[in-house]
Amino acid sequence: MTDATSTFSRISSIDDLYGPAGRLEAVLNSGSPNATYAAIICHPHPKGGGTMHNKVVYHAMKAFSSLGLPVVRFNFRGVGLSEGEHDEGHGEQEDVRAVLNWIEQHLNLPILFAGFSFGSSVGLRACCGDPRVKGLVGLGVPVRAEGRDYSYGFLPQCAGPKLFISGDHDQYGPRELVEEVLQKAAEPKEIHWVAGADHFFQGTADSPTPKLDQMQEILRRWLGSHFGLN
Repeated sequence: MTDATSTFSRISSIDDLYGPAGRLEAVLNSGSPNATYAAIICHPHPKGGGTMHNKVVYHAMKAFSSLGLPVVRFNFRGVGLSEGEHDEGHGEQEDVRAVLNWIEQHLNLPILFAGFSFGSSVGLRACCGDPRVKGLVGLGVPVRAEGRDYSYGFLPQCAGPKLFISGDHDQYGPRELVEEVLQKAAEPKEIHWVAGADHFFQGTADSPTPKLDQMQEILRRWLGSHFGLN
């Protein structure tokens, strides 16, 4: 690993993370030596420019890292320096499982998952039912985006604490459609709508300031109440 310094923790590039399509570009925020969980965060759709450096992914990482957790961010196959080709969310599930395996082998901690947009859809599907994953966070869960439809028929069987945060002006996940999907998800779950926020937790015409700090605060409170992290 190649070390660099961060305000939040030491940041290292991960050089030994491989999935079925080849090497996955990834970074680790090291966290506290006394951490009781590790986190994985998945990025939005590559066709929309999504990478592990996406602003929502970055702010989610800061929320986990502020609580002392080591956090792995990575690029799906075909993104950045990750090998392979984009697979419309199918092979990407195997990429998520490869990262879970790496965390298990190298950090040996129970895992918390978070994903944004496409990353939430892919990661939820891959992580639900995995006994290593103790909590799941869907940020900006999409229903229809740029002609792509997303389904969540697995959520009624997805046990474990779940948190869903979306903007109430999310153009890819209108509130009435997302609530119809999420009301079928297994308990325990929490659903939070950030007022005046779009899909990217930016502001709207009536409420123009970014809402990323509100997303972070909801996430931190949930992590504190369910996992004793504060």
